[in-house]
Amino acid sequence: MKIVKKLAPALMLLVLLAPLTVSALTIETVGNTIGLGTADLKETVINIIQWILGLLGLIAVIMILYGGFIWMTAGGNEDKVASAKKIITAAVIGLIVVLLAWAIVTFVVGTASNVTE
Repeated sequence: MKIVKKLAPALMLLVLLAPLTVSALTIETVGNTIGLGTADLKETVINIIQWILGLLGLIAVIMILYGGFIWMTAGGNEDKVASAKKIITAAVIGLIVVLLAWAIVTFVVGTASNVTE
């Protein structure tokens, strides 16, 4: 059972990323997907940062769901409930950090674009 607990997050991530591996991915396809086509360097960096922050936010939400699943299947076991609470708390803190990072990036980019123009 312990090995299942350790492998569950990796398996969840694998299931979410499986559709990406099915299609024939090229660097050009991935680049166009996240907005790296013919954009200048500033827009490219912004698109990469926003894509990464979106992925991290998705992982945080998945971890919240995983913690909820552990809690619901705890069956009254206080150790499992405590573990689930820790997972959910850490995931919520992570989600808050990701949202704050996104807000900071948006603010800095907006301010920098106003200064340079």
